[in-house]
Amino acid sequence: MSTAAATSPSASSSRLQRASSPLSPYPHAQAQNPISLRLYKVLGATFDDDATREALDTLAELYAPASPSQSSGTRGKEVKRDGELDDDGDEEYYERPTGLVAPAGLEEGVAGDIAAKARKNLRRDVESKLAESSRQFLKAFGEVDKQLDTLQEHIGLMRVRCDEAQTQLHETNAACRSLLDRAGSLREERQGVAVKQSIISAFLSRFTLSQSERDAIASREVPVGPTFFAAMDKAARIQADCRVLLTASLTLPAPSTHTAEGNGDAEDAEDRATKAGRDILAATAAQLEQAYDKIFRWCCFEFRQMGKDASLDVSPTMREAVKRLRERPELLMEALTYLSQTRQATLLTAFMDALTRGGPGGLPRPIELHAHDPLRYVGDMLAWVHQAIAAEREFLESLFGVRDARRMVGAARSFGESEEESWVAELTDGAVRGLCGPLKVRVQQTVRSQESSITSYKIANLVQFYLGTMQKTIGRDALLSKTLEELTDLAYSVFYGAIEAQGRSLLHVTLDPDDIGVSPPLAILDHAQVLREMMVVYESSLLGDEQDEELQAGFRDILDKMVDPALEMTLTQAEEKKRQRPGWDKAVFVLNTLAYLQGVLEPFSFTTEKRGVVQGLMDAKVLQLIEEHYQDVLKDAGLAEVAAACSPGGRNGPLSHAPAGEPAALQGALHRFSDWLSGQEVVQSRRLGLLTVQSVAARVHQAALERVAETYERICEEVKKPENRYEAGATLLGSERPFGQVRLLWQIFGLQERGAGHSEG
Repeated sequence: MSTAAATSPSASSSRLQRASSPLSPYPHAQAQNPISLRLYKVLGATFDDDATREALDTLAELYAPASPSQSSGTRGKEVKRDGELDDDGDEEYYERPTGLVAPAGLEEGVAGDIAAKARKNLRRDVESKLAESSRQFLKAFGEVDKQLDTLQEHIGLMRVRCDEAQTQLHETNAACRSLLDRAGSLREERQGVAVKQSIISAFLSRFTLSQSERDAIASREVPVGPTFFAAMDKAARIQADCRVLLTASLTLPAPSTHTAEGNGDAEDAEDRATKAGRDILAATAAQLEQAYDKIFRWCCFEFRQMGKDASLDVSPTMREAVKRLRERPELLMEALTYLSQTRQATLLTAFMDALTRGGPGGLPRPIELHAHDPLRYVGDMLAWVHQAIAAEREFLESLFGVRDARRMVGAARSFGESEEESWVAELTDGAVRGLCGPLKVRVQQTVRSQESSITSYKIANLVQFYLGTMQKTIGRDALLSKTLEELTDLAYSVFYGAIEAQGRSLLHVTLDPDDIGVSPPLAILDHAQVLREMMVVYESSLLGDEQDEELQAGFRDILDKMVDPALEMTLTQAEEKKRQRPGWDKAVFVLNTLAYLQGVLEPFSFTTEKRGVVQGLMDAKVLQLIEEHYQDVLKDAGLAEVAAACSPGGRNGPLSHAPAGEPAALQGALHRFSDWLSGQEVVQSRRLGLLTVQSVAARVHQAALERVAETYERICEEVKKPENRYEAGATLLGSERPFGQVRLLWQIFGLQERGAGHSEG
């Protein structure tokens, strides 16, 4: 084997090739040669699978060559393995580092020697390894067996002790069974008692007041506050719950019982429950009455103190007390009576101090010091009253918890919507009731002492403004509102009397006959100035949301009493002066005066009706002035006689036979007309220059020129008619400007548009 194994691979390969060559003289013998078959098998084997590689790695580790140090350290140490010898029996073995037995004389340095030894001793080495491992297992299991024996002994001892304890336990249970039964029954009784105790405690806490809560209701030492209100709430809740339980016990059917004794017990329990409920109701009712009485006394005391304090702050306790006292209306009304009396006396004292003493330290100064200024005097008194009412109402709204978030500032209040609003209005009226007397006396004295109509009107307007404010604040039925309504009527009656007297005095004014001026007289100017101031005052008092009819009606009477006398005086006195001085220009004077009055009224929207009346008079006077100016222009232009002759009924026979229509007279009239056309009067009239409103002057002059042009056109037509017997009418007309051409005359007058439709003469 060693010789065959030592054969070189090249030699083996060459022999294999010869054996497998088809040219071999013995192919069949080679095919059945064992060595050849073995070689074919070995050469055809593959070592790529994982199992084969793992087996080869294990063998390589088993027969790994020892390092030189291990080889020298173990060489010569022989170890016998149970007398096992190799086949020859004469070889000695030593213990390899891997634990396998190897020949002591193994030369590991020779190539292929380890493989040869491995092929020879593989079975024996594996068996030796298994035997060694088995001995180690046996040794370990021996130790385990000893430990298990010790454990078995301990378990036996424990079983004995447990049996003894079990025996003692049975004996103890048998001895204490009666005691345990008694303890169990006592435990059940204790649980029942605890349940009853908890039920009774819950019932008492639910349906009775504690000692502290009873003291809070009945004792005077405990003030009205959160503790008192909490006790009162609990008493009210107990009363309500007790009523519910009594009602349920009367309405629900009783549980059925099977014996007469059971029926009796049920009836007794029901009677006891009903009696307890009635007792609780009576006790809580008495406690609640004590609570309401305590609230009433406390509120009366606090209301009396409010007259002494300067501030009117309402504490949450006071607000809550008043809220709870509503459950007893008679007590609340009595307490509010004290409040009303206290506030009335307090406000009256404060008002008199404001009139005579002023504020703290003299500021603000006393209102009586301004009595010389009637408007300020009345305004300060009304402003003080209004401020006091606002503060009083704010105090009462806070007291009753009234908050109207939907109401805008300055809007009218709605009275009677709720009970609280009625209380606030009634108490406010009662608080300021004492102010009506002093206020009324002073305002009446001030109004009646006025001589100026404008001052009277300002005072009347001021009082009317505060009347509307008070009616929105405290209502129309309040005594102060009625007082202000009387003062307003008085102020307006004094004012109307003043302006009527002023109007009558205006009618007695006469115009100076020696004054040739046509401007409005001084009396009219003063009268109109007073009227303007009144209109300014009225306009400043408007709120801006009035309808047009309301605006007109509010000032209609004043306009009638102020404007009508001025118009009447203008017309009558102008007529009188015209009669005394015929050369005086009445029409221009009347127009100037009416235009001035119209200018005074025009800036104010509430004078529309009266402006229409004045404008109607002006239109009538303008027409009258147009007629007068037309006649004056005809005279100045020299066409008056010719125009009169050309009018229907102005002559008998042909125009040329009339004195004014003779050719010579007509020629002279046309010459004067031509000269007039070259003068300044065509453009501007000296008479109309006296008018203060130039638009009216232009309108009058233009209308007069239009009529002059129409008159000239009519004269031309009459001259050209054959029945008037003019030999050379066209030549006569063409000798002077405008040469018989009506269109040219319209252009000279500046009336081109009006004359565009006329044909030439």
